[in-house]
Amino acid sequence: MEMLSIEKELQENSYPGRGIIIGRSADGAKAVTAYFIMGRSENSRNRVFVEDGEGIRTQAFDESKLTDPSLIIYAPVRVLGNKTIVTNGDQTDTIYEGMDRQMTFEQALRSREFEPDAPNYTPRISGIMHVEGGKFNYAMSILKSRNGDPGSCCRYTFAYENAVPGEGHFIHTYMHDGNPLPSFEGEPKRIAIPDDMNAFADTLWSSLNEDNKVSLFVRYIDIATGKYESVIINKNK
Repeated sequence: MEMLSIEKELQENSYPGRGIIIGRSADGAKAVTAYFIMGRSENSRNRVFVEDGEGIRTQAFDESKLTDPSLIIYAPVRVLGNKTIVTNGDQTDTIYEGMDRQMTFEQALRSREFEPDAPNYTPRISGIMHVEGGKFNYAMSILKSRNGDPGSCCRYTFAYENAVPGEGHFIHTYMHDGNPLPSFEGEPKRIAIPDDMNAFADTLWSSLNEDNKVSLFVRYIDIATGKYESVIINKNK
């Protein structure tokens, strides 16, 4: 699979929606993830990321303007031991609770499907990172409607063992802007992962559409020690 430019992928797409990146830094030392949210409506744009324990959650920037919290207020990132869960919805909690009961990533997601936001039926995208004993494996999942049919859910999981230095994968909710919004298609995109967390965050943030971007989270986890560093960028300040 060709390695794509993440800058180009974002700059040429005004509305990829929400996106997850997982991979390994070029020097091989860090497990890396990034998650961003975008919005077209006032309700979707009225959000910020805030720290919540070892993870993060979304929060209304102006509580007086919050109209429907059901699909926009959730914990995108949670940590369960040596596992880091990253998703675009409240399935973060479903995965956390399922894996805490010894279920697999796929098994935990069996009870969920795409979002009930007709006519878009936004896919639920999820990622799991496993850092243990100096090894780093990860997987990504997308739950989407079958060509816009709300009666049929398609489930795809992509697992990446022994993550390769300098390589990551990018999955997002929408192919591009539209009405209805077209769901992501195909495998997660192969992209390069640099060593510098702040530079990577700046690249992602500056490449996202200025009107539609809302918040960005980036985390670098030391594979040898499990210690991590994170950065959060919010448009609303």
